[in-house]
Amino acid sequence: EFPLTIADKDGNEITVTIRTDKTIVGEALQELGLLVGEEGPYGIYVKAVNGIRADYDKDKVYWAFYVDGDYAVSGVDVTEIQAGSEYALRVEKG
Repeated sequence: EFPLTIADKDGNEITVTIRTDKTIVGEALQELGLLVGEEGPYGIYVKAVNGIRADYDKDKVYWAFYVDGDYAVSGVDVTEIQAGSEYALRVEKG
């Protein structure tokens, strides 16, 4: 299990505990129906998290992925779940 913070464009945030047997963050979130995305040239492009959509073409906002408070160096679809780590998805202005 791991904590996931979800923040919308207004800064409202919730933290949920994800319980899974998956080893990749994105797979766990997709399995639980929390993450909606589409495959792109650089992996999955996150479109919505917990029902909150981020549309770069419309609003110039996107979902940013963080690990332990730092902007992630890998995508949500390839980041392995590490015991003790905290993850966040935040809507940010592009």
